Parts: sequence; C-alpha cells; structure tokens
Amino acid sequence: MAKGLRGEDMEQSKYGDDFNVGDVYKTSSITVTETHLINWAGLTMDFYPLHMNAVYAAETVFGERLAHGPLIFALAVGLVYMAGFVGDSVVAWVGLDNMRMVKPVRIGDTITVVVEIIDKQKTSKPERGIQTWKYTVKNQRDETVLFFDYKMMFHMRV
Repeated sequence: MAKGLRGEDMEQSKYGDDFNVGDVYKTSSITVTETHLINWAGLTMDFYPLHMNAVYAAETVFGERLAHGPLIFALAVGLVYMAGFVGDSVVAWVGLDNMRMVKPVRIGDTITVVVEIIDKQKTSKPERGIQTWKYTVKNQRDETVLFFDYKMMFHMRV
C-alpha cells in the first residue's frame, strides 16, 4: 500500500506493472501562445531575445520569435501527466537521456506527445521499478520537434 504525503495509507490505483515495453500512448494537444513564452521567461529568467524580442527574432534565420526548448520539454511532461494514463504509479523522476530539439516551435504551433515504453528494470526493492519512456513531441503537421528518454521510478505490485 502506498503512503500519502502525510504518511497515511493510500490505495494505489496504478502500478508500473500496468505498463509494458512497446505500449504507446498519445496525449491531448496544446497550442503554444505568447503568454506561455512570457510566463516561462519570468519564471526561469530566460529572456533571450530570440524568445522575447520580435525585432531581433525577425532578423534571425527563423524570422520570428520561437518558444524556449525547455518550455516545450515542460509542456510535454505536463501533457503526459494530464492525459491520466500514468495515474499514481510514479514514485519519482529519475532523469532523462537523448534529448534533442530537432525543429523550432513557433507561437501558434500546437503540440502533442506520443509516449512509448522502451525499457523496464527491476530494482533491489521489489516494490519499485525503473522504466524509460520515449517522449516524442509533434507539432500540428505531425513533425517531430523534440524527443527524449524519460526515466521514472514506479510503484510495483508485490
């Protein structure tokens, strides 16, 4: 049985055992707005002119302002959580590998995340397991804009 934030027993509804290598999930979508960029810059202090200065950005090879790469990463993580298929199965985030931003995301682009479970490992504690999920962020034209391997520790049935 899982423990809540206050240490109370909680009934677990999902477990890492519920996911298998090869499973694929898809999230809903979100349109990236200027408000996202402004809020992200304020939160992270990343006021780089490519994101915040329309005159500067117009003179770049992109011709317009772009979303911050880490913002797209954060939105992807949030979209997966909001999709609900993970439920309460995760104990903690462990890390990520192989992150690549392969196309820019512009204000007005709509992104969706496709997740594939690519690895499952046991740990020394049978009630915990480590899984790697490949996140692929796609835009409204079904082009991949970002991908990464997201590692999490899961509750396992014992």
